[in-house]
Amino acid sequence: MASKKVAAPLGVALPHSADGAAYDAEGAHHKPTAMDVEGASGAPPSALVTVAAAADSDIPAIFRAEAAERYTLFPIRHPRIWEMYKKHEASFWTAEEVDLSHDLEHWARLSDAERHFIKHVLAFFASSDGIVLENLLSRFSADVQLPEARCFYAFQGAMENVHSETYSLLIDTYIKDAAEKDLLFHAIERIPAVKDKADWALRWVGSSAAFAERLVAFAAVEGIFFSGSFCAIFWLKKRGLMPGLTFSNELISRDEGLHCDFACLLYSMLPERLPAERVEAIIRDAVAAEKVFVCDALSVQLIGMNVTMMSAYIEFVADRLLQALGYDKVWGTANPFDWMEMISMQGKTNFFEKRVGEYQKAGVTGDKGDNVFTLDADF
Repeated sequence: MASKKVAAPLGVALPHSADGAAYDAEGAHHKPTAMDVEGASGAPPSALVTVAAAADSDIPAIFRAEAAERYTLFPIRHPRIWEMYKKHEASFWTAEEVDLSHDLEHWARLSDAERHFIKHVLAFFASSDGIVLENLLSRFSADVQLPEARCFYAFQGAMENVHSETYSLLIDTYIKDAAEKDLLFHAIERIPAVKDKADWALRWVGSSAAFAERLVAFAAVEGIFFSGSFCAIFWLKKRGLMPGLTFSNELISRDEGLHCDFACLLYSMLPERLPAERVEAIIRDAVAAEKVFVCDALSVQLIGMNVTMMSAYIEFVADRLLQALGYDKVWGTANPFDWMEMISMQGKTNFFEKRVGEYQKAGVTGDKGDNVFTLDADF
């Protein structure tokens, strides 16, 4: 098996599973006695680790394309993938559309515990989108050669930049102390609760694991790793707090849901799926990491949420992802937060007063007949 160099981010340590064991660069499970990741402590950002490159045969033929088909988009050969791209395109938004003018007033009224929770959630979000983008650019865009899929990945990359900008603006707006702001912007290195989750995702960026495993892992990143924090921010919305933060959460959670759906779509196209035990192991590990983050290290009790119910919600989300991937539920947990259904409900906000999170650009995915000008239409 050939090998190649993969850039290792600054200060990346081997992540640990729920049982305290570590994973090596190959994704193998072992006790943390032999850390063979070069530069794992204090290495410069350009440090390299050597990982075995997955053989070309690891990528299913259905995701490969000859040059003549790879560089020209039409005719569309994979309409379901193309439809997902157009759906994402229709949902384009920018950070400038999020109104933060009222958030500082709300921020001042929050308790110290509530502010602490929000700061650390934003610190994770601010770096997590960069990790997802790294995986898109360095791995998935090279793995999958279908032009329709590359359209989606390219647009997803653009939206990950919008997400990253938005979270950075939120931190920049709420945090006035320069030292604290610097800490949050470097949380991936300095805040253990944030670093542990980031390390889990980074392991899969540099892993030589099979494409199918990496696809499941990043579906878990976007489908599970964000779920607890998204839910917590929607809890603030339910309480009528932080309108700018909660509106951006609507937009970003919708995007991340679409990214997770896309991973599930590609997974459904695999000619050979992973054994159920392997998928369950990846999902269980992600669930354990998310529970540690929002239930232990950064307890949702800080904002008045029930920890047991949050733990159940993460299990519910994980079961839903397993079903989307074509597997049976593991936990069988019901959604303990019925108010979270607001995420999928159609927004009621007057469009001319405020753009709702469910808004899509007119004419991109809609019926072309809806765009025909008439003189007898109801305005």
